[in-house]
Order: sequence, then structure tokens, then C-alpha cells
Amino acid sequence: MNYEVTIEKIHSFQKYGSRLGLERMTVLMDLLGNPQDQMKVIHVAGTNGKGSVCRYLASILQENGYKVGLYTSPYLERFTERIEFDGREISEEDLTECAAMVFDAVDRMLADGFESPTEFELVTAIGFVYFSRKPIDILVLEVGLGGRGDSTNIIKKPLASVITSISRDHMDVLGDTHASIAREKAGIIKSGCPVISNVEDPEASAVIREIARKRGCYFYDSSQLKVRDIEKSLLGYSFAVSGGFHCLGEPFQVELSMIGMHQVANAVCALSVIEVLGKRGIIEVRVENVQRGIKRAYQKGRLEILSKDPWIVIDGAHNEAGVKALARVTNEHFQGQRLLLVIGMLADKDVDRLVEEFCSISGDIAAAEPDNPRKLKAEELCLAVNRAGRDCIALGDWERTCHYIRREMHHYDVIIISGSLYLIGKVRGQFANEDEKGAVNL
Repeated sequence: MNYEVTIEKIHSFQKYGSRLGLERMTVLMDLLGNPQDQMKVIHVAGTNGKGSVCRYLASILQENGYKVGLYTSPYLERFTERIEFDGREISEEDLTECAAMVFDAVDRMLADGFESPTEFELVTAIGFVYFSRKPIDILVLEVGLGGRGDSTNIIKKPLASVITSISRDHMDVLGDTHASIAREKAGIIKSGCPVISNVEDPEASAVIREIARKRGCYFYDSSQLKVRDIEKSLLGYSFAVSGGFHCLGEPFQVELSMIGMHQVANAVCALSVIEVLGKRGIIEVRVENVQRGIKRAYQKGRLEILSKDPWIVIDGAHNEAGVKALARVTNEHFQGQRLLLVIGMLADKDVDRLVEEFCSISGDIAAAEPDNPRKLKAEELCLAVNRAGRDCIALGDWERTCHYIRREMHHYDVIIISGSLYLIGKVRGQFANEDEKGAVNL
């Protein structure tokens, strides 16, 4: 079986949908010998920010000499982006080999009368098999959906359980209050394992704190740290943090390559994990290496600048908190400039609520369609924008969208493409990849 056939077979498991619960994953990993039980894992959940926190952690640990596995989702351009070791994506050959082992285990599951795993469960198992073949010191593991019933929650005793934020998303599955969502995310908390929370919402934070207390966990609230001396530019943010860093020392000076106050919060969360693990003697780090690692961290598709003449920015803001963060950065850095906002969404999102947030960004608005069967038609998205009191033009699919951007870019100072990752991934492939190194080096 070659790589293309392997990917096609993996995607064929989409027909089983997205179903939370660990029953199928438990059976599958048992058949594979439970390689995850031998790994030291930092487990990261949250509504927003978990991907960036994982990137910060992996970069810091690598800079300090650790061999790091990184499992994230979803991908933007290549399926192999989801599984990394030591800063490199899994090769097509390794993915094919590991997938074959998992497919064989699935066949045995089905022969024994068990339900088929979902696509995400299958991919998570492939990741665990791959990491078991590598000399990893620490695996940084991002939750897919929720926490309690997510396939990554097969981990029994993580080095740390991290919850980055709580806001409204996937409410049909996780609940419609911050408390109910927090309870689902806090399902990754394991007895006696340290918990780092960056959750600001008081109701949600109280839920997480109480669950940690009941499970005998040390609790570290990174949202209470003090951030000051913030300097902002489109090239990155810098700041100082204090109020609880004894291992790292304080005030701890930080420079980021990623932008936005939400990235400041994500960085503080990641640094808090390093502080806790360092203080407990689980890892050893040097301050200068931590600073260098966090500055090197880079997350594709999160306020990523692809060009500066004009500014072309992509951002996968696909829920309310994400769009609010995008609006804050846009209104702060691009005020008064000629701006085009291109948005695309999946139909199962809270469209009117997200459109209302997008419409807080000044400029022209255009509607595009993500490369996904669940896409919201551009014409329907335009109607939602009209209901919010703004004009909108329907562009159609991502190819027509890219053509429109190229044709009209000289009319604008700033072009922002946002919403579904299934849209921005395609746009990135058309613009960022024109440079051999990816995004433009500013």
C-alpha cells in the first residue's frame, strides 16, 4: 500500500463520524500493545490556544535538548503535519508503515465484533505507533475535541494536564455553558498529576480547580500571573511576566514571533508548564534556551503573515473567541488601512454569531467556501453578512477566491483570509508556498 492509498483509506473512516468515548480506542490500543503507556506526555486541552501552546512547549523543550514528539490537529496543507518528531513531520513512508499496523489491528477489532474506530481515533493510534518507534523524551499531545471522551485521553498518567481556555464551541457535544464545557475539558485531569490552567472565565476556572482538588492534583493558575511592559508589532510581541516563576526566575523576559494578546496568554501558559515541570525536577532547562525556544515557536495559520506588500494574513478563527482575537489584532495594527476580509465557514457553525464578530472588522467583506463537504455556500454566508448590516460579495470556492485576491490585491493595503482551516490551508498553499521557505520572512 502506497502513501496515497493509505491516506484514502484513512479518510474512508470519516463515514463513522465523530463519536466521543474511549471504548473503541481502548480496544485498538490493547491490540497494538499500548505503546502510549511507556511515554512521558504533556496533555493539552482547551477551546482555543492549545495548538499554539503545544508549539511553544515543543520548541522550548527541543531548544533544551529534549527529543520531542508533537501530535496536533487538524492539518493545513499536508496530512503529515499532524505528527512530528524532533521538529520534522512524519515521512510518507513511516506513516504508511504505521498505518498498516493500525489497519491490521482494526481488522482484528471488527472480526471480534467491536465497533470500528473513527478517523480521528485511527490517526491518534497511528501517531502513538510512530512515536513508540522514536527515541522521544516527551510527547506533547493535543486533544482533538473536548477532553473526557477524546481519543487522546487514553493517557493514564501525564506529566501535566494543561487547559488553555474555555469558550463556546462544539456546544452540541460539549454543552452550552462555560461550566459544562470546562467539565468536559477537565476530563483529561488524572489523579495526582499537576494541572496548569490558563482559563480566565471564573465559572469555568472554578470547575477545573474543583476537579483538580478532588483528584489530588497540584493546581497552577497561569491566568493570574502578571504581564507587563508589552511591546507590540507585526513582527512579534515582547513582554515581562512575574508573579509565580521561581524556577525560571522573574521578571521573565519574553519575545514572541507570533502576534496578538491571545498569543501572549498562550506563551504564559506554556511557560507555566515549564515552570511546574522544572520545579518538580521532571525537566531541566536553561533560561536562555527557554527564551530562544519560545521565540522560535511558529504556528501556521494563526495570524500568519504571508506577504507585506500588501499585507496578506491568514487566521483560522473558527469560533467566537478566535474571531474576537482576530478583530482585536486587526483593529489595533491595521486601523485606517484599505482592508479586505475574506471569510469562509462550515455550515454547522453558529454562523450569525460569528458573522456579527467578523463584522466588527472595518473594510470590505467577501465570502468564500472551504474545501470541505460541510461548507457553507458563499451566497448563504453573504446573506448572513447582509443581515448584520454589511455589504458582501460571494467569491465561490477557494480557487476562485485566490484568483480574486490576486486580481484585486493592488486595491488594498491589507487582505485577511479567515474562518475555516479548510479555507486558509488552501489559500496558504497558493501564496506561502511561492517562497521555498513557506511564509515570507519579514
